[in-house]
Amino acid sequence: MNFLQVTPGIGLTMLIVGTVGMLFMGVMLVLVLILHQKRIIYFNHLTQELEKEKQQFMLQASVKFQEEERQKIAADLHDDAGPLLATARLYLNENLVHQDTATQLQAIFSTRQIIDDTIQLIRNISHDLMPPTLKNFGLDAALADMFDKINNSGKINASARFNDTTKTLEDEQELLVFRIIQELVNNILKHSSAGFIHLTQNSQANYVYYRLHHDGKGLLQEQFDRMEKKSTGLGLKNIHSRVSVLHANIYFEMDNTQSYYKVTLEVPRDYGL
Repeated sequence: MNFLQVTPGIGLTMLIVGTVGMLFMGVMLVLVLILHQKRIIYFNHLTQELEKEKQQFMLQASVKFQEEERQKIAADLHDDAGPLLATARLYLNENLVHQDTATQLQAIFSTRQIIDDTIQLIRNISHDLMPPTLKNFGLDAALADMFDKINNSGKINASARFNDTTKTLEDEQELLVFRIIQELVNNILKHSSAGFIHLTQNSQANYVYYRLHHDGKGLLQEQFDRMEKKSTGLGLKNIHSRVSVLHANIYFEMDNTQSYYKVTLEVPRDYGL
């Protein structure tokens, strides 16, 4: 009889406990969902901020490239073209009409030589800004021309091989790749004491690969990462900035045979500036 009287109370208690437990679990589930949603919002916000920083970096890098080109043009014009034209003006001064014919002819001849030198200087500046081979025939032709000129100098054995002859990159990409390889080659010629330098190009899936091989003194990846952060490593900073704008990757390593260094530039076909 007592058992029958107690049982309804226990049942009610269990019902209350179960209800409270379910409510507690429901509240916890809601809290977990809220925290998860907040975390998603936070990471989305963080991703947007990182994307903004990335876009800002690329914009700053592009502006930096343009400013460097302007400064180089200004320096070339001020240091080279300016003195040449000033000298030509000296030859063509107002007293020239009072000189004898032989002196006048010599002044005219010298002035013509100076004007020819100035024209060549301006042509060189123009070619530095946009190599005509690159503009007219594309990246591979411009790189082949670069290596032919290096090889013809007789100072180093230089060669290039292109395995994929189809146009695989946009014009903006080609210019950036050309500048990167140009900077790398200049560094190798200046600092490595290499006997040969060889360029290969091939493509795989969504990437185009440019590899420089040389037998001189070279860099490994950790050295490049460390040096490009120094204020003195302007050339390496330029390489790093252009690689970032391309959304590309660059790898510095030694061949498995330990006989030469290689630098690999991995460029995605589709990107956005």
